Amino acid sequence: MISVYQVKPGFQKLLQPLLKGLYKIGITANQITITAIILSITLGSSFVIYQDFKIVFLLLPLGLLIRMALNALDGMMAKQYKMQSKLGEILNELGDVISDLAIALPFMILPYTNPFIIILFAILSSLNEFSGVLGKAMGGERRYDGPMGKSDRALLISVFCIVHFFWEGLLVYTDWIFGVACILIIVSTITRLKNSIS
Repeated sequence: MISVYQVKPGFQKLLQPLLKGLYKIGITANQITITAIILSITLGSSFVIYQDFKIVFLLLPLGLLIRMALNALDGMMAKQYKMQSKLGEILNELGDVISDLAIALPFMILPYTNPFIIILFAILSSLNEFSGVLGKAMGGERRYDGPMGKSDRALLISVFCIVHFFWEGLLVYTDWIFGVACILIIVSTITRLKNSIS
């Protein structure tokens, strides 16, 4: 199914100059992964602490874009410069789950929002990543099938924040937006599991 993940090859090409620069100054793949995790936790914390400042709704999409770049860079660094390791794989997979939780859960504080919907979104996101890892654990490849994979969720949250910055009335539809996203995550998870055993 269609997913933002499908544009990854083009995105990686754009990052090649930056990748080479980071390698030259001695940055490792694991350092990039850890930076992405710290960034996500910082973004989530800032969202909670500075929720009354509307600018935070523009900073979050910017931060998510940087996180997406870091997520691409760590994998590229590991493959191109032979830095692949078991620790790196653990950091990468665990980091994705921690980052998703750190960014998604703070949305519970938004007005007109049912916390249960946001918690469900966060839990399903974690299960979605777990289902992707199962493909590799079963002897196949890591699954990234959409819709509503990691990159899609980042795009959804980014668009939500940008629209809300210009139109606060969007908050009335928060439950519907994240509710539909939950359904799409379930579809994605089932697709990943089916493709893992086929």
